[in-house]
Amino acid sequence: MSYSIQLPKKLMLLGSGELGKEFVIAAQRLGNYVIAVDRYANAPAMQVADSSEVISMLSADDLEAVVSKYQPDFIIPEIEAIRTEKLLEFEHKGMTVIPTAAATNYTMNRDRIRELAHQELGIRTAKYGYATTLEELIAVSDEIGFPNVVKPVMSSSGKGQSIVKEKSEVEKAWNYAIAGSRGDTQKVIVEEFINFEIEITLLTIKQWNSPTIFCPPIGHRQERGDYQESWQTAQMSEKMILDAQVVAKKVTDALGGAGIFGVEFFITKDEVIFSELSPRPHDTGMVTLISQNLNEFELHLRAILGLPIPNIEQLGPSASAVILATEKSDSIAYTGVAEALSEKDVDIRLFGKPNAHPYRRMGVALAKGNTVQEAREKATRAASKIKITQS
Repeated sequence: MSYSIQLPKKLMLLGSGELGKEFVIAAQRLGNYVIAVDRYANAPAMQVADSSEVISMLSADDLEAVVSKYQPDFIIPEIEAIRTEKLLEFEHKGMTVIPTAAATNYTMNRDRIRELAHQELGIRTAKYGYATTLEELIAVSDEIGFPNVVKPVMSSSGKGQSIVKEKSEVEKAWNYAIAGSRGDTQKVIVEEFINFEIEITLLTIKQWNSPTIFCPPIGHRQERGDYQESWQTAQMSEKMILDAQVVAKKVTDALGGAGIFGVEFFITKDEVIFSELSPRPHDTGMVTLISQNLNEFELHLRAILGLPIPNIEQLGPSASAVILATEKSDSIAYTGVAEALSEKDVDIRLFGKPNAHPYRRMGVALAKGNTVQEAREKATRAASKIKITQS
């Protein structure tokens, strides 16, 4: 295949968190110009971008103004809380939204992507229902049964998600879901609790003019609905990996466009069950910063720009573990970094977030080992050595 790609391109990132920061670094290594946009100043990606803008991404007028100002070649959403119908307008004007405006619109809301997978594509998912009031949630929870999982239809990083073990916990789950919801919707999804052996993310790279390709599966562990550690390669049978790839390709083909998708699955003893999908680099995929020859951010960039991806090489058992804040602070300092880095094959990423609050992800420890278990232990040990204090 011949390529005639001219660089640099002008890339606008809508959402400028830690995943966006790594994407900006990858983009600038190939000389591109990046505008980082978010709702607050000094967001992680803004610290390394060429330009930055602070706007409300739920404001159609703000989005119109910032896109008109810069006229980017690509508009790349990095978070859920965006006025997605405005992205459809930009696309109709001939701009490229990644992966597509329609795909972004689908995946910003858990209800739409679940319905696409289950109702339109016939893919196996957990049983689910919706509620827009506490009374509806009680009724739907009774119908699905306990335990179940309650989540806002629009959120990120597990915000507002809880496991409900019995009826007496439903009201608490409702209040938590609404508090954690992003955007302007008061709608929650209730899911059957799947007794899985492992949760995985299958990073799926959809290309403009080349076949869809996959990274080795990434296992992950969650608490409070948010990822705490991830590892590659997740242990599962070759048949289950192929089953997951078939489902991931089916869903991403339906969504279209190009870029990396983080497709999540529950893996039981004998089933691969579709869970969720993000049309962008995935937080659990931060392990690829140490585990692969091309990390997920570089893969996303190459797919967007139409650059070749000759091979994805896994570099051995690897893991990531999050570094969490324990208290609220607007003046942050870190200790223990030297101690964490004293062990062989360990690396640290501190995101540079301007403030902290309990359970906020402030960094990640990365490690390689002779086995996945060794890598996980090293990453967790390194993360535990780093403390977040007042500067």
